[in-house]
Amino acid sequence: MSRALALAAGAAAFLIVATANSGGYRYGISDQAFYVPAVAHAADPSLFPRDSAILSVQTSKWLGDDVLGLLVRPASSDMPVLFAVLYAAGGLLLFASVVSVVRALGGSWWAVAGATALLTLRHRIAKTGANSLEGYMHPRMLAFAVGLIALGFMLKRRNVAATIAIAMAAAIHPTTALWFAGVFVLCLVSLGSRPASRAMRRALLPVLAVAGFLTVSFYGTAPVMTGAWLAVLDEKDYLFSHQWPAYAWILNLLYPAVIVAIYLRRKSLGVLAPGERRVVGGLIALVVVFLVSVPLAAAHLIPVVQLQANRVFWLLDAFALLYIAWWLLDHVATGTTVRTALVVGLALLACGRGAFILIDTGRAFVTFDLPRDDWTDAMRWLRTQPADWQVLADPEHAPKYGTSVRVAALRDTVLERSKDSAMAMYDSAVALRVSDRSIALGDFGNLTDEQFRQLGKRYDARVLVLERARTTQLPQLYANNRFAIYDLR
Repeated sequence: MSRALALAAGAAAFLIVATANSGGYRYGISDQAFYVPAVAHAADPSLFPRDSAILSVQTSKWLGDDVLGLLVRPASSDMPVLFAVLYAAGGLLLFASVVSVVRALGGSWWAVAGATALLTLRHRIAKTGANSLEGYMHPRMLAFAVGLIALGFMLKRRNVAATIAIAMAAAIHPTTALWFAGVFVLCLVSLGSRPASRAMRRALLPVLAVAGFLTVSFYGTAPVMTGAWLAVLDEKDYLFSHQWPAYAWILNLLYPAVIVAIYLRRKSLGVLAPGERRVVGGLIALVVVFLVSVPLAAAHLIPVVQLQANRVFWLLDAFALLYIAWWLLDHVATGTTVRTALVVGLALLACGRGAFILIDTGRAFVTFDLPRDDWTDAMRWLRTQPADWQVLADPEHAPKYGTSVRVAALRDTVLERSKDSAMAMYDSAVALRVSDRSIALGDFGNLTDEQFRQLGKRYDARVLVLERARTTQLPQLYANNRFAIYDLR
């Protein structure tokens, strides 16, 4: 009972400190510019009659919108509550995954404590577009936690349990689950010297040979991204690893070096977990997959660019930190006093950093709903208008004002550049749409009333949102202290 209470307290502390290190929990920001409208559209198909086309390039690869859409009413407070619950569930699952992997490695509870402290330290995986933690609900965080639990099963050679966990991760976020599945497949390929294992490997050899042949053939014939498509992705520099600066290569290739060094030390001590050799081999193989993808992505092959193989370093980052926790607490540290000092030091570092981030940014620890400001006020008025209204706003409105029109108003918008360009990676037609609208709205701050009207006709936009400081003679429909909404018809 005391251990259960300690784990519950540890899970709560992990969630709190991880949230603080992420700059506090917030609803409706960043990638939720896709997830909120996707779930809202699944719950109420009358929403987003135009933008459902651009949303579908990602919803077609994700089951979560249909599942979550059954649980919410978009116009109520259901969405913020659901997303907050899922965020908390993701944090608790991540804590459980740390315990699972460290204990599967034979680590002590001291190592578990050190590992959980290390994993609360949010950081960016260099030039991959991924963070180790997010301050909002993102399905890939849930999938990553479940994938790490699968890794714990792999270390114990519990293949059925690992299969189930990876299948669950795939249902939550397929591309994140893909890399855990890759490690698992490589573990199965190297099952050992038993006759059944040798037979499996022999059966897989022709499959791998055919796959290699197809890959070589595909290189010469595969479709590539056009110049216009690439122009839309220009700011997504993490997609093309051949353009990485030296520091990104050094940092990311340091992960496999650390993992191999600690693995060899554990091997010399005779403390390897039953499936550890295969798991480490699978992780190193993922690095090889990444290296192979670099020239293919540089050649702009569509499937390779979309695969984003550099995300494998997120997995290696987490495993390296767990390995380091074992090395510090179960190998370097000797005696209870030293271990206590190390764990307390790591905990103070994590808590202090989280407190500093919150103070420095001035953010609340938790923001369950959209902020109560003039932008949200204007968007809430738009929510009361017909669902088929399309909104023309500054294409940079999401980073400027905190949330996108699709999130705050649940209405179509002509362009939300930061998110639309990210979704453009998955579809050439979407890329051309984003390119066309980016050019048309490129000088948004200097457009005349007549140009706004012409844009309204061109893109079937019903209303225009501007800051009130901007002078215009268009008919006003609504206004607050900072924003006004104008009729384009």
